[in-house]
Amino acid sequence: MKLSTKHLLGIKDLCKEDIQLILDTAVNFKEVLQRPVKKVPSLRDVTIVNLFYENSTRTRISFELAEKRLSADTINFTASGSSAAKGETLLDTVNNILSMKVDMVVMRHSASGAPHFLAKHIPAAIVNAGDGINEHPTQALLDAFSMKEKFGSLEGLKVAIIGDIMHSRVALSNIYLLRKMGAEIIVAGPPTLIPKYITEAFNIKVEYNLKKALQWCDVANVLRIQLERQNQPLFSSLREYNIAYGISRSILEGLGKEITIMHPGPINRGVELDSDVADGPYSIILNQVENGVAVRMAVLYLLANREN
Repeated sequence: MKLSTKHLLGIKDLCKEDIQLILDTAVNFKEVLQRPVKKVPSLRDVTIVNLFYENSTRTRISFELAEKRLSADTINFTASGSSAAKGETLLDTVNNILSMKVDMVVMRHSASGAPHFLAKHIPAAIVNAGDGINEHPTQALLDAFSMKEKFGSLEGLKVAIIGDIMHSRVALSNIYLLRKMGAEIIVAGPPTLIPKYITEAFNIKVEYNLKKALQWCDVANVLRIQLERQNQPLFSSLREYNIAYGISRSILEGLGKEITIMHPGPINRGVELDSDVADGPYSIILNQVENGVAVRMAVLYLLANREN
């Protein structure tokens, strides 16, 4: 089977069959990662450039590790230490890199739509590693993989996405994916952090009461407050946010049922999650990190082997 698309620009562009193929392929690569020798020659002679115009730790390391596990040749580019800092345009940067015969570009950029712009102008396959406040498709895929691994299926699963929905590309990609795969979704958080269009655009419920959202869901995917994207105060203080929307062990134990806690990272400990929740038995946050490598291996493998 092949993906229906040459690029991974967003979950919005994928059909259900594409998502299923990526998740199924990731199962095989996770098995590879459990072996004593964790490397396969699947992408030998494929050259991938990691083009990061925005700070990243987990995503960049996860992609680099996935590429190495597949035996690809990799080039790592960060804008701060490059000619981009001298004013070189995105297209010039990429064309210079492509002249070195690159097959694939993994890209993170602060501008929404930057990977889509590149996909129209260059022949290499593009993987969106996060663009502005638009999408973060591989995060949604690894979240889905982690949920599927725990629950067996996404169909009918009740997922609450909690926190800074307005500024989160993770939230948008998760909403697209979970709807396509038959899960039920609510978004929860302060009214100032939930965009008004979300109910009409996606036909999903909004909940402003944290305990009601947790009581309803099987999975709480908790997002961090993205202060760096907020140009005005949207709540009184981090302490006030923690009192109203922070998840503590006592809140979870008071639900009368067990729910699963997820977080894309980095965690603001003591704000959206207390440490004993992030590190506790309800959490599968470290599973998400581990699964990220297998899922990104699957994406790179399927895009590199697609018949164009």
